Amino acid sequence: MEYQFNFAPVFENFDQLLMGALVTIELTFGAIILGTLIAIPCAAGKSAGPRPVRWLVSAYVEAIRNTPFLVQIFFIFFALPRLGLRLDPNTAALTALTINVGAYATEIVRAGIESIQRGQVEAGTALGLSRIQVFRYIILKPAMRTIYPALTSQFIYLMLTSSVVSVISATDLAAAGNTIQSETFAAFEVYLVITLMYFLLSLGFSGLFSSIQRALFNYPLAR
Repeated sequence: MEYQFNFAPVFENFDQLLMGALVTIELTFGAIILGTLIAIPCAAGKSAGPRPVRWLVSAYVEAIRNTPFLVQIFFIFFALPRLGLRLDPNTAALTALTINVGAYATEIVRAGIESIQRGQVEAGTALGLSRIQVFRYIILKPAMRTIYPALTSQFIYLMLTSSVVSVISATDLAAAGNTIQSETFAAFEVYLVITLMYFLLSLGFSGLFSSIQRALFNYPLAR
């Protein structure tokens, strides 16, 4: 049997795919920003914080890294309402993505922080810098240069993982594709176009992150 390709239903509803792609980008960038804001203090606390803080951060990281993302998003969307916290699908998706990337980024940032030589920290302290200044200029900035490639890879993976949020009716690209497929039955065509759109989004993110790396971290290493 020869299959007859029919992309007309896909392009007739292409505006829905574009809106879904926009939601995917918004969720990804939101989770990137919020997850990084979580990861930096968590990494600092796990590296140099008091023992209760280190235990708390370790518990958070291990709980997220050793459970499926699908279970995490189900817990946030379906279980939390039993405790009185009800979130709409997109907010629940953003919350789950943020918590997930925050845990993974915590370990990446921690590895970068601990790669800084102790002598550099002591030199900063000897120059009269405050602990915050030492962390900001001597620890965090060089560490971010070291871990930037790993972080950006994690963020692109996050964008691809965000397709899972369609299971709770979040209006992302995958959800838009599922809706069009259920209405047109053009499964092959719909998912082929979605695959290409995710591929182009990944290339776009990679190019953006490379530009940011050249702009922010293109300076010679200290000798």
